Amino acid sequence: MGKDNSKMLQDGFLQQFQDDKTQVHIFLISGIKLVGRIVNFDQYSIELNNGTSQVVFKRAISTVQAG
Repeated sequence: MGKDNSKMLQDGFLQQFQDDKTQVHIFLISGIKLVGRIVNFDQYSIELNNGTSQVVFKRAISTVQAG
């Protein structure tokens, strides 16, 4: 699977969560769990809102799942 295919899969997944305003659980490599809704994302980061906005760098993420 090439880099372009991976990006398309990731973008579609995140876009669906954003469009549906789905609450997500983001697990970081460090083991920390973040919960909120995806407000925006780009190639390197995700903006998550759970009452306050925070930017999470994708390189720190292990797993994203619907919550």
